[in-house]
Amino acid sequence: MKRRHMLQAAAAAPWLALAQRLQAAPGAPLPIFDAHVHYSHDAVSLVPPAQAVALLRAAGLKGAFVSSSDDDGTQLLAAAAPDLIVPELRPYRTRADTGTWVREPEVIRYMEARLAKYRYAGVGEFHLFGDDAELPVPRRLVALARERNLVLHAHSDATAVQALFRQWPEARILWAHAGFDRPQAVQEMLQRFPRLWCDLAYRSDQATASSTGTQVDPEWRALFEAFPDRLMVGSDTFTPERWHFIGPHAEYSRAWLGTLPPALAERIAWRNAEALLRPAGARS
Repeated sequence: MKRRHMLQAAAAAPWLALAQRLQAAPGAPLPIFDAHVHYSHDAVSLVPPAQAVALLRAAGLKGAFVSSSDDDGTQLLAAAAPDLIVPELRPYRTRADTGTWVREPEVIRYMEARLAKYRYAGVGEFHLFGDDAELPVPRRLVALARERNLVLHAHSDATAVQALFRQWPEARILWAHAGFDRPQAVQEMLQRFPRLWCDLAYRSDQATASSTGTQVDPEWRALFEAFPDRLMVGSDTFTPERWHFIGPHAEYSRAWLGTLPPALAERIAWRNAEALLRPAGARS
C-alpha cells in the first residue's frame, strides 16, 4: 500500500468506527436530510465514493443535497447512491472560481454543458454578494435555473438575495447558512419572501449543550415555530476533513431537534428538505 493511502486509511479509521457505532445504535434515530454537502475533487481523493456513501448512510441520512468543485464528484456520488444523493450544479470548475466566477463567462459555458448532460435539482451553492448579483454572469445563471425550474442555493447577503428575487420573482431560493445572520433578520427575510428557505449549515448558535442538557436558543425557537416549513439542517463539507463530521453533526442535530415538538423536529430534520429538493416523482 502506498504511503498516501496508508495515511488516508489511518485518518479515516476513527471516523469509520464512529459510523459503525451510530449504525448499530438501538432504536430508530430521527432521519436527517443534509441540505448542504460538498464532494469536491480533494474529498474524492481522501474519502472515495464507497466510503463517502457509507458515512452518509451510517449517519442515518435520508437524503443529501450535494454539489462539488468540479461537478465530477457530485456525479460519482449520484451514481453510487441515487436513492440518497440529490445533485445540484455548482458554477465552480475549481475552488479558484469561488471569488471570481461572477466575472468569468466561461463559467456559463461550463454550466450549459453540464446541464445538457446531467439532471439536477438546484444550482449552487454559489457565493454572491451585494451588487455583484446584477452582473451578466450571475444573471445568466439565474436564467439557466429559471429555464429548468431549479432551486437557487445562495451563499449571499440579504442584498443579493433580494436581487435574485427581482430577477426571478417565482424562484425558490435556499439561503445557505441562513445568511450567517441573526434570527430577527432571518425572520424579516422569510416574512418578505414566501419562496425563501434557509439551511443552518455551519451554524451552532441555534442550540447549545450544557451539563443540564441541550437548549435551543429562544429567538431561534421562535423562528422555527413561526416558519416550520422553511428551515432545514446541513453540515457543509467544504473541506475533505469535514466529511468525517457528518455523523457527529447528525447526532448534534438530533440532540437539539429532540427538544422541539416532534412534528416540528421532523420538518426541520428532513421533511422541509425533502419537499423542496427531492425531484417530483423521486420521493420515497
